[in-house]
Amino acid sequence: MTVSALEARQIKRRDWATISLLGLLHSSSHFFQLIIPTLFVYLSQDYGYDYVRLGFLVSCFYVVSGLGQASSGFIVDRIGPAPVLFFGLGAFVVSACLLALAPNYSVLMMAAIIGGMGNSVFHPVDYTIINHRVSAARLGHAYSVHGFTGYLGWATTPLFITVLASAYGWRFAVMMAAVLMGVMLLLSIWRRDLWGEGPQASSAQTEASNPSIGATCLFLIRQPALWGAFLFFAFSSTALSAIQNYSIPLLSSVYGLTQVVAGSTLSAYMVAAALGMIAGGFLVGASKKTELTVFIMLCLAGVCMLLLALNVVDASWAIVLVVLGGVCSGVAAPSRDMLIRNVTPKGATGSVYGLVYCGMDVGAAIAPVVFGQLVDAHFDKGPWYGGAVAFVISAVLAVFVAKGAVKQQQAT
Repeated sequence: MTVSALEARQIKRRDWATISLLGLLHSSSHFFQLIIPTLFVYLSQDYGYDYVRLGFLVSCFYVVSGLGQASSGFIVDRIGPAPVLFFGLGAFVVSACLLALAPNYSVLMMAAIIGGMGNSVFHPVDYTIINHRVSAARLGHAYSVHGFTGYLGWATTPLFITVLASAYGWRFAVMMAAVLMGVMLLLSIWRRDLWGEGPQASSAQTEASNPSIGATCLFLIRQPALWGAFLFFAFSSTALSAIQNYSIPLLSSVYGLTQVVAGSTLSAYMVAAALGMIAGGFLVGASKKTELTVFIMLCLAGVCMLLLALNVVDASWAIVLVVLGGVCSGVAAPSRDMLIRNVTPKGATGSVYGLVYCGMDVGAAIAPVVFGQLVDAHFDKGPWYGGAVAFVISAVLAVFVAKGAVKQQQAT
């Protein structure tokens, strides 16, 4: 075997090791996001908390996550992704322990805040590592695996918590989640060479000569494409919120599906989106027009939600539309991530991804309240209409971001 062929095999092996472990760690962040919502029934039974107070815990989680995501990106650019990743996983361990031992609402709130701090680091860390440590030929697959594992993390939480809670109690279940996060932390430390700790110096860590945080902020504020990306994630998260939070009750009230079938349909959406992300990874490598892929797929997802809201199909076709919407949104995800990469200035990877991805937390924090008000006002299909509009706005913003990236490249 020639030296070049041997090097190519080593690079490929390292790429897939990085992609696989990052995907596993990313799934842990999504897994943790649903722990508190999954505990709602148990907390309500044990403490008598109403759903407003329980929902406020989730809002606090995402508010802290959004604020932390924007700031953690700057830290990643200064000290490298590894220590920030270790902090995030450590915060998950502490948060889960507090949840398992919580004697009152104040401790639950503290656990939610610490959990939000942990959740805030993953997108800046993950995308910094992917963009600096994975070869260009496998970037599309890295993005698709990253998104795929995130959806798997969401799908795993209810099963993990409810099965253990039914057998041993919810406190034991959450403590086992803390143990799981601890295993992830130890695994990430053991394979720290993949993050640039060791013989292969990370490009992210060689960016120590970056301009000051103030100068970086000023530069980012002046980039319309980056704010377009922020809004893109806010609206796409709004659409996802409509699906995650309201599909089960709406499929029941509008189409007469049982709670079990409606819940299974939502699970099918998650699986379909995850599979769509794998297919979308191949599209990234096949086409340079990533914005076109995002535009078409998100518009199709919006059409699916609009047809659901118009109630022009029967119940069986409603299930099909939900699943198709999942496929379309999933296919768009890797191209979306490549689009953000194209608009990211050199030396500011963590900062940019921290900024634009905190848009997801903004959408996740605001949308449930807005859609809940629509439902309370007897506009039952409001979440589906709102989700359809949010998908289309996201599609238009993707084109805006792509044009901004071209102008930015021409300016430099």
